Amino acid sequence: MGRMAGSRTWTVGKQFSAAIALPLLFLVLIGSYAYVTTQRLLVATGAVGHTREVLTALSSTLSAFQDMETGQRGYVITGNESFLDPYREGDEAIERALAEVERLTSDNERQQQRLPELKKLVDEERVALSGAIDVRKNEGLESAVKVVSAGRGKRTMDAVRAIIDAMIAEERTLLGIRAAVVDELVRSFAQTLVGACVLAFVCVSGLGAYIVRALNRQIGAAAARMRAAARELEAAATQQASSTNEQVATSQQVSVTIRELTATSRQIAESAVQVSRIAEDTSSAARGGDQTVTAARETVDGTRKHVDRVVAHMLGLNQRSQEIGGIVDIIRELAEQTNILAINATIEAAGAGDAGRRFGVVADEIRKLADRVSGAARDIQHLVEQVRGATNTTVMATEDGAKAVEASTRSFEDVGASFERIRTYVVDTARSSREIEASTRHQTTAMEQVNQAMQSVSEAAREVQTSAKQTLQTASELSSVSEELLRLVRSNEAGRAALV
Repeated sequence: MGRMAGSRTWTVGKQFSAAIALPLLFLVLIGSYAYVTTQRLLVATGAVGHTREVLTALSSTLSAFQDMETGQRGYVITGNESFLDPYREGDEAIERALAEVERLTSDNERQQQRLPELKKLVDEERVALSGAIDVRKNEGLESAVKVVSAGRGKRTMDAVRAIIDAMIAEERTLLGIRAAVVDELVRSFAQTLVGACVLAFVCVSGLGAYIVRALNRQIGAAAARMRAAARELEAAATQQASSTNEQVATSQQVSVTIRELTATSRQIAESAVQVSRIAEDTSSAARGGDQTVTAARETVDGTRKHVDRVVAHMLGLNQRSQEIGGIVDIIRELAEQTNILAINATIEAAGAGDAGRRFGVVADEIRKLADRVSGAARDIQHLVEQVRGATNTTVMATEDGAKAVEASTRSFEDVGASFERIRTYVVDTARSSREIEASTRHQTTAMEQVNQAMQSVSEAAREVQTSAKQTLQTASELSSVSEELLRLVRSNEAGRAALV
């Protein structure tokens, strides 16, 4: 359990980094070991080469002695000067060979101890060879043969050969030891390199298999979460589509109600115009005197009826305004619910990663539309409140007119004394009617604006409905993708199990 929990805490980037870092670590370790071993091998190879150079220098020294001895004997026997050429060449070469031997064996104390004796014997031999040549030149063949036959040069030459042979034997011993060291280094390096490669292959293969299993677990878990989120998103989109359908229906009902209110407002305006005309006629009749009292009474009765109708219409308009306010509250609640659903959808899309980015864009558009619906609802609420205020003002003015008409009716018998006051009341009634007409016209304009706003709300609701359908389609596609991922992970695990 701890190992699985630890693997879940590793991101995909960390796992790939580990898969790359482990082979690099092995390469660095193998390279470091190869570098150190190569340096040791170079040192050992250099030592072998140095020993071979010493052997070559010793062989050159011995060869130079042999050339000198051969040339000296040929000249002693024949007296021919051409036999002295090898002698002279050997004499020059032996100096160089001894200097080279001394330089190359400077790190070998035992060889350095032999060099003084070797140089002494070489000098003695050179003197002996040179003496025999001089005797041959000056005294002839017989004297030279006697000098050579004395054996002094032979004993010196044997001693030189013995020292050189000893030095060669020691160098060959060193050569064998150093060659064995080189062989051992090569063999050890080859074995270590093969073992390191096998170990690296095993570790990298194990790590690769572990990372593949971890990635399969992570991808499977992510796909399962994506599938669950897609299902939740699909359910939310379905609910959102249902709510949007209800919102569209409600918006249509509100639009119908607003159209009815607009028609009612126009009727009220027409009635107000009619009331204003009647008031003017009444004022003219009042100025006509007593002859028009009967007509004035009928006109007052008609005015009271019209005022009652105006009051009834205004009360109906007030009631319709209250109904619109309730509908606007419903629209605002629907907009808030849509906004909350859009926010939840955005959060779910963010949790889904790159696969939910497209749905996140759709959810954000839904949230913006919900904000627009909410703003339009607030505007409608404000307009409805204005309509209510204007309606209340109109009702109050109409009630005042009704009271004035009733007072005129009750005091109609005292026409002579109160006729002027009746005319004043009729003028006030005409002014109130004009005010009612103006107010109703404003109300009509406001209701038309509300109707336009409700049309915008209805259009926004349709757009939200379309977005909800797109969201539902995206959720279905996301669910299909998560199912495909889970199927691939399961097939991969089944294939790996079959290989094992």
